[in-house]
Amino acid sequence: MGLIWEKSFWVFFILTVIIGGGAAFATGRALALKWRPFREVIVYACLLGLADRFLHWGLFLDRPLDVYKGTITSLHYYAVDTAVLIAIAVIAYRSTQAKCMTSQYPWMYERTGPFNWRKKTIQDE
Repeated sequence: MGLIWEKSFWVFFILTVIIGGGAAFATGRALALKWRPFREVIVYACLLGLADRFLHWGLFLDRPLDVYKGTITSLHYYAVDTAVLIAIAVIAYRSTQAKCMTSQYPWMYERTGPFNWRKKTIQDE
């Protein structure tokens, strides 16, 4: 048991970063495309964190049917997994939102980075 991962680095990397991160990326992108508020990204990423903890518990613990000996209720590992998922979902949300703002309103906004946009000035035209 480590500070960040429960069983091994590879279990954490595959389940949380690859599988859960893919779901978080798709969630953040979908919320941005539907113009949903930012707070929903956090809510859905927390729910993905619960699903990720369940997968860790059900697939990789020694005694999956013994709830009291497993760490499904570990607040520490839930916080770590959820923080990773929130970070990935926020990156997807902001990058998609910046793309949408500059592609749907090209006369008004221009992209200034992967996550930002700014209002065009009259001199820019």
